[in-house]
Parts: sequence; C-alpha cells; structure tokens
Amino acid sequence: MPRRLFMTSVSLAAFAASGPALAQAPGANQTGQAPTQTGRTTAYDAAFFAKYAPRTAYDIVQRIPGFTLDLGANNNNNGNGNTDIRGFAGVAGNVVVNGQRPSTKSETLDAYLSRIPASRVKRVEVGPGDLYGADYSSKSQVANLILIEGGGGGMTGNATIAAERHYTGAITPTASGSASLSRGPSTFNIAGDLARVDLTEEGADQVTDAATGELLEYRRKVNDTHNYSPFISASWALDKGPTNSANLNVRYHFDHFILHQSNHVIPTDAPEHDDTLVEDYPTKTFEIGGDVTRPLAGGALKFVGLASQQRRHTLDEYDAGNLGPTEVVGGFQQFSKSQRNETLGRLTWTKPKLLGFQFEAGGEGAWNTLTDNLDLFVFDENGGKTRIDLPIDNARVTELRGEFWVNAGRPLSKTLRADFGLNYETSDLKVSGDATAERKLSFWKPSITLDWQPGGGWHTQFILRRTVAQLNFYDFISAADLASGQINGGNANLQPQQAWEGRFSVEHPLFGQGKARLELGYNLISMLQDRILTPEGFDAPGNIGTGKQMYADLTLDAPLDRFWKGLRVKLHGNIQRTRVQDPISGEQRDFSGVFPRWEWDADVRRDIGKFAYGFTMSDNAHFTQFRTDVLDTRYNKGFPYTAAFIEYRPTASRTVTLKFDDISNTGGGRNLLEFFPNRTAGEPSVLDHRFRNNHVRIGLTFKQSFGGGGVAK
Repeated sequence: MPRRLFMTSVSLAAFAASGPALAQAPGANQTGQAPTQTGRTTAYDAAFFAKYAPRTAYDIVQRIPGFTLDLGANNNNNGNGNTDIRGFAGVAGNVVVNGQRPSTKSETLDAYLSRIPASRVKRVEVGPGDLYGADYSSKSQVANLILIEGGGGGMTGNATIAAERHYTGAITPTASGSASLSRGPSTFNIAGDLARVDLTEEGADQVTDAATGELLEYRRKVNDTHNYSPFISASWALDKGPTNSANLNVRYHFDHFILHQSNHVIPTDAPEHDDTLVEDYPTKTFEIGGDVTRPLAGGALKFVGLASQQRRHTLDEYDAGNLGPTEVVGGFQQFSKSQRNETLGRLTWTKPKLLGFQFEAGGEGAWNTLTDNLDLFVFDENGGKTRIDLPIDNARVTELRGEFWVNAGRPLSKTLRADFGLNYETSDLKVSGDATAERKLSFWKPSITLDWQPGGGWHTQFILRRTVAQLNFYDFISAADLASGQINGGNANLQPQQAWEGRFSVEHPLFGQGKARLELGYNLISMLQDRILTPEGFDAPGNIGTGKQMYADLTLDAPLDRFWKGLRVKLHGNIQRTRVQDPISGEQRDFSGVFPRWEWDADVRRDIGKFAYGFTMSDNAHFTQFRTDVLDTRYNKGFPYTAAFIEYRPTASRTVTLKFDDISNTGGGRNLLEFFPNRTAGEPSVLDHRFRNNHVRIGLTFKQSFGGGGVAK
C-alpha cells in the first residue's frame, strides 16, 4: 500500500480511538439500528442494513462493518475461493448460517449467499471463529447469519436482469433468480443463473532484444472472451433447532470459457502475417451433498456426505497464417480430456460444556481421483500435424485421505479465552500412467488461539497454528500454454508445503457503527511450492526450500453521517514481504505468483432516501512468476482501477443500478523476460512487453424481490 494512504489510514484509526470521538455524538444523524455487543460477538439487526436496500444475504455480508469476506481459498493465495480443494476444511470461508457451515463445495460462498433472500436474515453476529467449530477455529472473524425461524412463512425470492455494454458497442445480457418456500420447519430453495460474461480487450505486444533494445517484432491483438457459466441448484433444509436439523443440496454447473484472439504480426526480418488463437474449455460439474444433526450425550452429532464429478474437455489451437489470413502455415493444437471425482464423509460431535470446556471431536474420509489425457500437436506448413510427447501427458491420480481432530476451549478469566486444537491428516497418494509414484503422507497440525477483550470496545486475538497446503492434482500433469508460448512440465513427486503461521489482530469500534481492524501475520513455510527445472529441461511446479512471509492488513470502515448524511467510507490496505532463495540464481527473492508487496482498495458510498451512489478504487504493486525460463511480471498501467454506480430504489422491493466499470481506463501490463534455454544461461535474450485494455463498460441492472421485501422486518 502506498505510504501516504497507509499513514492516512493509521492516523484516522488513531483519531477514532483517542477517546470521546468513539461515542456517537448527540443528535448525530445515524440511520439503522446500532450494533450490540453480547459476550464475544457483535450483533447487527436486519434493520441496520435496511438503508442499503439489500436483496440477498450476500448484499448484507458486504455491508458488515470492518468485515472482509473470505470465500475459502486454502492455498489459493488470491483469496477468491477455490472449489477444487479436496475435503471440507479448506473451503470453509468465514460465513456460517444459523451457526452451521453449508454442506456444499462446488458452489462458492458468494453464490451460496446470493441464493438466500435478504428478507430471511433476522440478524448477523460477528465473532471469533472458535465459536463455530474446528473448521473456523483459526479464523479471527466469522459472520453468523441468523435466519428467521421457519423461513418466515410463504415464498420469498429475487429476480435479476442485467446487461453490459462494451467499448465495441456489443451488449451482453444475463439473468439470475432464486426462490425459497417455507413450510413449518422446512425450507425449499431453487436458484439459477445464466452467468454470462463477455469481454473484449485490445492491445499490443512489443518484442525487443533484451541486451540492445532493438525491436524484433510488433503484434496488434484483440481478445474476445465469452464465459458462459450457467448453473441450477436446489436445496431442502429442515431446522428444528441446533441439535435437530438436516440439509440436502443438488447442483449442476456448466462452465464454458471461449477465447478468440486475432493477432496481426509485424516482424522486422520476415513478412507481416495474421495469426489466431482459440481456447475452448467446456466443464460440467455435478454435486449432491447433505448433512444431518442429532442430539447425543448432551451435545450434537453431525454427519456430512458429499459426492461430486467434474468432466472437462479442452481445446487450445494457435494457427500461424499468412497475411489475411487465407491459409494456415504452422502452429500448435492441444486437446485434453479429464474427469475428477470426489466422495467424502464427515462426522463431528460437539458439546458446549465438557469438564468446563467447549469441546469438538471429529473425522473425515475422502476418496479423490483424477484421470487426464492430453495430446499436443505441431502443424507444418502444409497443414499436417505431428504429435509432441510431453513428460507426463497421460496420468491417473488417486488419493485416499483422512483427517481427525479434537478442539477444546474455555475462558481463563472474564476477558481472556484460550482455544486449543490438534488435527492429524493422512493421505495415500498414487500416480500412474506416464509416470509412477506412490507416497504416504501424514502430518500433525496443532493450533492455539488466545482471545482478549479488555473492555472499552477493544478486541485482540493471537493465533499460532501449523497448516499443510493441498496438492493440485493438475500440477502432476504436463501441458502447453499456447497464449504465452510456455510448456508446464508435470511433477509427480510434488510435496505439500507446510507452514507455521502466527496472527495478531486488534479491532475497535469506529465512529459508533464502524470498525477499525489491524492484522499482523508471519508465516514460516517449509517445502515451499514454486517453480523448478526438471531433468528433461522443463519448467514445472516443485518444492524449493524454506520461505518467509510477513504482512500487515488494515481495514477502516467508518460511517461519516456527522460530516455528510448517509456517507460511509471503507478503506483497506495490505503490505507484505515474502522471501525465498531462488533455486537457479541462489539469490533471495519474492514468492512466485500473486504476492504484490502492497495493495489497497477504497469503497465510498452515500445512501440517501431512495438513491445511492458511490465509487470504488483499487491498485496493487507488480508481482512476478519466477519461472525457470521466463520472469513473468504483471502490473496495472495508468490510474488505479475505478468503478462508479448510481442506484435508484423506487420501492422497498425494486432496485435499478447504473454502473460504470473501469472509468479510469486502467490497462494491464505484462513483461516476459525470456532466457534461452532457461535462466541458467545468466543473461536474458528477449523482452516481450504486452499491454491490454478493455476500456469503460456500462452496465444496467434491475433487481426485484418478492414475498418479503428487502430485509427482515
């Protein structure tokens, strides 16, 4: 985060915490019911969110003061959610419903929350993760959505119709909807989404000699992407209390990503010509899951079962043509066919008081398989094609995985609480096909959490835990990336990285209904997964040693009604430092991947009567993928990314939103510093500088709620 913004944020937090300013000024024009502090949780009644006119539970979660939604990413460091994680623990996120986590995996947390009408949410309680079971014990913040008993009766739902206009003049329509029917303790839900997202971006590549800067080639490119990702889901929930409930979920998702790229190439030593690139990735996912909770020995016994299957067929084709193009004179083509299956069962027993402790014990077993077959071909100048053998392009991966845990916590005093956890994970992993590997892995994963509330609104927490990342089965298999001209070698001997993680957080109310929150973290990671050079000379995922990560994360969420009625500002910033020894140069460097040294975002909005308007801004430092043959650096180019909206709410159940995306006209830059044959050569040979921009997009959205209005009354 830039120093100026970080210091301004710290100053605002210090000002807010300096004494009387924390209390709401007499006569201040605040709207919505004030939050209440009960024990270790902060509760927000539905009326608190009424001024934002939420339509779904997801809208409500986005407006919880000082709260940042975690979609459940495990080792996916971008935090955006990863439904490919095996088992339940890694995709827990940080939101529960009626104190229970959803018994679905293929559906991301934001999509799940979007199925729940806002009118069903009675209140929101935010507290430390240990209140909600072992999966959340190491999370400093978890939001618990309390729904109206029996669903409030009758039918409720939402319907959304939207369209977006691109700079080319093309218009992309989409629609979604959900409906819930309540009958006594049962609630039935059905939801669907066309989830159509189109995008056109244009730009250029400039390839130069890395030593002299001499221009070697210029390319003018246009990318047309079409992502059709419709799904339909249905669920049934029976809620007769915290120890007597059941849920059943079914979901079908068809995700189809298509890229068409036109590429006008002007070399300095050859005739100019036109190339094309096509990426066609259809993926079908089916999942069925459910859970049952029953009372047992003064506690609750819960069983969760789930089965899912994902089928994916992909096509990548790069055609080198003549000018026009009128014929194909070279290129590459790649086909892949894969199927991933998961079946799991999970059993937990919780008891609020056992020898003075809040207690939980449980176990989980899962059977996972992946079969992947890949064929890569090269075209000759006459259109014929020849197959290229990659090190591991046909493989089957199987894993029998188990995890067992016990957690216990209790107050040490009126203001201090301690929670302890111990997990044991075991895995029997086998790879067959072009490579053969088998290994049995087992890990102990202890954790301790200290939670201190000294009074005056202060809340601090310290967490120390050991974590083990999951392996991505697709990392075992080779594949070509035709868009960047890179080969990703497979590594059947990849090991999971392990870390000792320390967290310290402190939070305090800000201007009455707001919140200031600071989190400091340190991770000591062994067997860090990065990029290595295989014996065959390919770049591949691999373990490179011990790495360190340190970060500071600050959130300031402030209602500023005292300055301007209806104004709310949320600022978030993160600074981090990562260090590991590069396996080729031997020098210390940052981690590969999405680990920018700073990033920040701001959300400013004003809600006044039937209208709301505002803007968001964000930016981040560059980050680099340290491949063995390429240093691949990405960055934002130009002004920080900015979007704005204007919203009109003619009735309590209807909303019209006009949104302007990328009004800053922020472009994306990418520098590929290439080494031949790889970085052992010492000096780079070519610099490929790329720039893309999708320009301003204008969207119009209509939302209609029915059977209960916007929020619970």
